Amino acid sequence: MKLTSRSEYALLALVHLARQKGDEYISVENIARAQKIPAKFLEQIMLALKRGRYVHSVKGQHGGYRLAKPSHKITLAEIIRLFDGALAPSESVSKYFYEATPIEKEKGLIRVFKRIRDVVAETLETTTIADVA
Repeated sequence: MKLTSRSEYALLALVHLARQKGDEYISVENIARAQKIPAKFLEQIMLALKRGRYVHSVKGQHGGYRLAKPSHKITLAEIIRLFDGALAPSESVSKYFYEATPIEKEKGLIRVFKRIRDVVAETLETTTIADVA
């Protein structure tokens, strides 16, 4: 698993939103400035988060984004999977994104990569945005 800029920026934006008080909407520009994310790129990421039902948005002068559910109910794993797919180091050991790969010939390698997958998945599935905010 290697994080892309999209998933890293999505996580940064969600952490920023989790730190906000109340139900106020935060503009893309505000998030981008605070987290040093290119605003145009962040707009695309926020739309994907909205489609994934992780954020709500409002248009207008006082518009912006806020979390659609409590930050303790959003895991790092689900955000990474939304943007990057499998958490496993190889598709041949992925639970949700399985594809055959050459290493399947060696059962010892499969065992090692499954252990890595399990540790990474367990950590990311039990860590929430609230935990890191």
